[in-house]
Amino acid sequence: MDLSEALVEVWRQVLAEQLPEVRLGAQNVGVTRSRNQRLRVVSFTFGEHKIDGVEQNPEKPSRWGQLAREGKRILQFSSRSRYFANVCEGALTRYPAWKALGLPE
Repeated sequence: MDLSEALVEVWRQVLAEQLPEVRLGAQNVGVTRSRNQRLRVVSFTFGEHKIDGVEQNPEKPSRWGQLAREGKRILQFSSRSRYFANVCEGALTRYPAWKALGLPE
């Protein structure tokens, strides 16, 4: 499984199936909720990269926030405090930070 497939799989388990735990290969990681907004959060490793996935906050004024307000399920992914991708309704969008962080294709 490559990183793109892994991100979509994490989205599927967290938002589409609403599982309390994500299984990614041999890894099992719990899904938690953020303190203030109660957004779903998951942290896992892919190779040597630590990746955090956070449910999109629908109160944000961004384009992604607007989509979340419309009912789209979006998980934003970051590594080393930089957002590098998101998955919206099963479709992956990669940001320029993907290459800047040296993430595998």
